[in-house]
This record gives sequence, C-alpha cells and structure tokens, in this order.
Amino acid sequence: MGEQVKGLAHVAFNVSDMDKAIQFYQDVLGFEKAFDLKNPKTGEPWIVYLYAGGNQFVELFYGGVNYQEYKDENIGFSHTCLEVGDIHEIADRIVKAGWVLDSRVSQGMDMNWQCWTHDPDHNRIELMQMEADSLQYQFLREHNLL
Repeated sequence: MGEQVKGLAHVAFNVSDMDKAIQFYQDVLGFEKAFDLKNPKTGEPWIVYLYAGGNQFVELFYGGVNYQEYKDENIGFSHTCLEVGDIHEIADRIVKAGWVLDSRVSQGMDMNWQCWTHDPDHNRIELMQMEADSLQYQFLREHNLL
C-alpha cells in the first residue's frame, strides 16, 4: 500500500434515530462510544463517533430522512464488513438482542466464515471471521503484513 494511504479510518452513516443506532453498534456489536461533535454553526448535536478497533471508527450523522433501498445492481456503496474473532458468538449475540441475521453463518468462497445483518437504517453489514487458509490471509502473509 502506498505511503499516502494508511488504511480505512472510518465509515459514515446518516441515521434516522441516533439512539437506536448507538444501541445497535454499542450494545449489540460491542463498539465503544468515543466522542460527539456539535455542528459548528448551530451548536446542535451533529456527529457521534464509535470506536471500531485499531485506528478505525464508525461515524454516525444525525438527521437521515431519505432511505435508499439497497439493490445488487446499484452503483456505489454495498456493505460494511466487520472482522470478528468468533463468528458464532457474534451471530448468537445479534439474535439474542432481538436483531435479525440476514444470512446464517457459512463459509464463503474466500474460505472465511461469514454471516450478514443490518443496522437500524438497513445498512448491510457482513461479519467475517478470517481463517488462516483464506485468500485475504494468504495475501497478508505473502506480503509480510501480519
């Protein structure tokens, strides 16, 4: 990877209900609320940052009102993938918290274990447990990135 780009710093979502979004990302997925920002022009709540591990965050913006239904043929954003340590534990936690798994745990073509869910605003989320024989892991090992 080039010297200019170090990695993915955050993903950002406009949310329709901040409390519900925070409850999902914090209580269900285990993210930690890092800080809030106020709109510099109005002083109103504007952004909530949630810590997602490493140097990564999820950025939630207040005020989402125009839901866009996902379709496979759409151009642009498709989903967020979160790496997890135990795919079965996170899948069980999601179901026990009353949320829906859009697909059960299965092994993908890349040899990683995965399942799918969505947040309160229907943003698609893939959960992935990386395996040592996966294509991603092979690339990281071959490039001395582990």
